[in-house]
Amino acid sequence: ILQEVGCYVAGHPLSKGNCYFEVTIVDTGVRGTIAVGLVPKFYRLDHQPGWLPYSVAYHADNGKLYNGNPVGQQFGPKCVRGDRIGCGIHSENVEAGFTTVFFTKNGKEVGSVEVPVLAEGLFPAVGMHSMGEEVKVDLQAEWFLEEDDSMMMVDSHEDDWGRLYDVRVSGTLLEYVGKGKSIMDVGLAQARQPLTTRCHYYEVEIVDAGEKCYIALGLARRDYPKNRHPGWSRGSVAYHADDGKIFHGSGVGDAFGPRCFKGDIMGCGIMFPRDYILDREGDVDDWDRLEVRPAHAAIQNVLYLNDEEEEEEEEEDAEEVEQEQEGRKVTVRKTFKHRTYV
Repeated sequence: ILQEVGCYVAGHPLSKGNCYFEVTIVDTGVRGTIAVGLVPKFYRLDHQPGWLPYSVAYHADNGKLYNGNPVGQQFGPKCVRGDRIGCGIHSENVEAGFTTVFFTKNGKEVGSVEVPVLAEGLFPAVGMHSMGEEVKVDLQAEWFLEEDDSMMMVDSHEDDWGRLYDVRVSGTLLEYVGKGKSIMDVGLAQARQPLTTRCHYYEVEIVDAGEKCYIALGLARRDYPKNRHPGWSRGSVAYHADDGKIFHGSGVGDAFGPRCFKGDIMGCGIMFPRDYILDREGDVDDWDRLEVRPAHAAIQNVLYLNDEEEEEEEEEDAEEVEQEQEGRKVTVRKTFKHRTYV
C-alpha cells in the first residue's frame, strides 16, 4: 500500500564537496523494506526512492536496484540490522546532465549506475515501508576507494574461473544471479585450474545465505553439467551447506556434517599420497570409484574480544572422501569453520 511509505529527503543535494552519505540500519522492523538513494528536490514522500523518474535507490530487503521504476533489478546483497548502506556520486560529469551513482555496503562498493540529473541536483533520501523500521543517517560520511586495498582488485580474479553460469564475480565475491525458481535454476562457478599437489585446498566463506542457503562446495569433472549442483551428477562430490549432507554423484545425499550459515567458512581439499603424480595437469577421470568414510570431527571457533588479543580454539569438523585411481588413492577432505564474535 503506497500510503504506508515514509520517505525522508535531505535539505541539500550531493555536490562535489559533499558527494556521499551513509545510512545505518538500527532496526529492520517487520519487513526490512528500507531504501537508500537519491531523488529530485520535490519527490513524493509516499513513494519509495527509486520508484519514480529521476530517482535511484538500493533496497535493503531484496538487494535490488530501483532506477526510476517500481520494478527493480538484481543488484547486490540484502542488508540487515547493523549494516551500513552508502550512496554517492562521481561528480566529475554532473555538468553533462548525467552522473554515476554508486552504492556501498559496510564500506565496500556494491555497484554503480549512470543516471540523469535535473538542474536542482540529486538529494539523499531514505524510504521505509513497515512498522518498527529505524535508521541512522550520516550526511557527512566519507568514503575513499583507496582506503580498501581489496576494492582495487575488483576484476583481478575473473580469470580464475573457467566456467560461470548464473554466477556473477566481483573480486573474490561470487553471487548467484539466476531465477532460483526450479531445480534446474542452479548457478555454477568452476575454477579454471584443478587442485594439485601444490595447490590442494580452497575455502569459501558464506557472506549471505540467501533464502535457503542452497550452497554446495566440492570437486567436479571439467565438463560437469552447468545446471546441476556439485555432487548431484556423476563425476563430482560435494558438501551441501543447507542440510550438511555429502552428495557423491547422486541426487540423494548422506548425513555428513553440520549445516552451514552466514559467516561460516567451508573448505575442500585433497590429501595426496607422497608419491602421487597427477596425469594431464590434474584431470581426474575415475570419479565413480570414490568412497566416503567418516574421519575425526572438527570445528574451528574464532573468538574476538573487544578488538584485543585473539584467542583461537581449534577442533575440526572434517570428513574424508577416499578416491582410488589406477591402484592409487587420494583423500578428499572437507572442513567447516565457525566464527563467533562477542
